[in-house]
Amino acid sequence: MDKLLKTIVFDNQITLSVLDTTDMVNEAIRVHNLSPVCAAALGRTLTVCTFMSSNLKNQKDKLSVTVKGDGLGGKITVCGNGNLDMRGFIDNPQIDLPLRADGKLNVGACVGKNGRLTVIRSMGLKEPYTGSSELISGEIAEDFTAYYAFSEQQPTAMALGVKIGTEGKCVGAGGVIVQALPGATDEALFLAEEIVKDCKNISTLIEEKGAEWVVKELFFTDKFDTYCPKYKCLCSREYIEKVLISLGKNELKDILKNEGEIKVNCEFCDKEYKFNDKDIEELFK
Repeated sequence: MDKLLKTIVFDNQITLSVLDTTDMVNEAIRVHNLSPVCAAALGRTLTVCTFMSSNLKNQKDKLSVTVKGDGLGGKITVCGNGNLDMRGFIDNPQIDLPLRADGKLNVGACVGKNGRLTVIRSMGLKEPYTGSSELISGEIAEDFTAYYAFSEQQPTAMALGVKIGTEGKCVGAGGVIVQALPGATDEALFLAEEIVKDCKNISTLIEEKGAEWVVKELFFTDKFDTYCPKYKCLCSREYIEKVLISLGKNELKDILKNEGEIKVNCEFCDKEYKFNDKDIEELFK
């Protein structure tokens, strides 16, 4: 079961979040038939977006993030809500790339260095909050760290990782994210950042030790709140029907005339919805 552990460390100066998203990544692999490098790219993004969703004030608040670089994987899209229902996809899910010189998956080449990271939060206000920053490396952790620094002026350090086994299944995925609270000393932030640097192999730590071990042994506390994120698509036939109605009856009739039926695929779960002429007539009664 995936988990998110949250607490405050170093004399209440630094917030700490440790995530285990192994099951979430495996569900994404199953749904999208992801190659290892695409699983790593999407998995890292799902992990950090789970953290971001946990900071939404209400369960119905929504988060939408796009990472659009010039890499072969194409755009990454991840959505979530305050209930930590997460979902996502990558445009080209089956691309494969040679390993980096250090033997690790080349996520940077999959995502690309040239592009932007965009965050949209819908929190029940008239207008959603939108923030954006340029990509730094395409390795995801560095890009989101830069986003927090430039777009939200929030000192942040993070380590993200996805480890894929020999059979294409994720054996460990997660992250460590620290952020400075107002009034935090440079010494506290430096110490937290140094510990995060030691978590470069966070996916292996999650696989072998677990998220609780990371909190207790590396940050010296056994007090934390536990949350249970999950990969969950929120699409439904009723939702698709509302979208079709917004297109208008005449346009739908034209599609039926040319195609014989209307097919709608959900990009997040790959589920297909079909509508025939009788279905469309029922929608507009």
